[in-house]
Amino acid sequence: MPSSLDTRDRGKPRATVAAWRPRVPGISEVFHAQFRTHAYPMHTHDTWDLMLLDDGFVDFALDRRRHDNGDPDRVILLPPGVPHDGRTVETHGFRKRVLYLDTSVLPADLADAAVDTPIHRDRGLRGQLSALHDAVARPGNELEAETRLAFVRDRLLTRLGHRARTVERPRALVASKLREFLDANVTDSVTLVEAARALDASPTHLVRSFRAAFGLPPHSYVIGRRVDHARGLLLDGLPVAEAATAAGFYDQAHLSRHFTRYLGVPPGKYASQMRP
Repeated sequence: MPSSLDTRDRGKPRATVAAWRPRVPGISEVFHAQFRTHAYPMHTHDTWDLMLLDDGFVDFALDRRRHDNGDPDRVILLPPGVPHDGRTVETHGFRKRVLYLDTSVLPADLADAAVDTPIHRDRGLRGQLSALHDAVARPGNELEAETRLAFVRDRLLTRLGHRARTVERPRALVASKLREFLDANVTDSVTLVEAARALDASPTHLVRSFRAAFGLPPHSYVIGRRVDHARGLLLDGLPVAEAATAAGFYDQAHLSRHFTRYLGVPPGKYASQMRP
């Protein structure tokens, strides 16, 4: 869960920061920040730094070359192991959202390509990345976040000049096998990486195949199956909080949000109005 810290100077916030580690393979940290006055010293990470600038301008050096960015359609990608800094440009500072990705998402040997082009003007990529941030901010939506990360990864690989040399299995077969896998693990915290490994297919091929066959992405299918399972548990008389965790939801609030969306009433009301 996000944790926040405000540092105040003369009644005005100089910095507002939220950081957390989501349960999504490949994402080591999520970092949201708003800085009024701040300058990062030269430093390195052992992860990829994937940044959205939501407000203001940033000036930074990467491998001794300076860059600046204030275009809202642009995405900044800084590679692991390469020195960089960063500083505010305008008096009101800047606001950013960052994902720190490990090298299982993007291989370290693409660092040179990232140094050559650290700023990407790509409105589609920005939209995908913003949706990924929304997903990682909601506990229990890890499968959705992992799905969105897979498509962000593919888009970044293409922009960095990486061409995969894989032969994908037929979509209908992959979709059928994935549904069997999800049905067998519907109440467990399965990951897209685990499914891809079990079915010998790339995560994005799994998602595209499943959507083409069944009309919805895998994470939406799982949520629907869990809502049905929780509904049955409530009919059996299980309390809402116990039904939530037994059906695979993060907590009661997570179940309530999706139960209401699917059935039009929250689970507590549904259970209270059941006929004996």
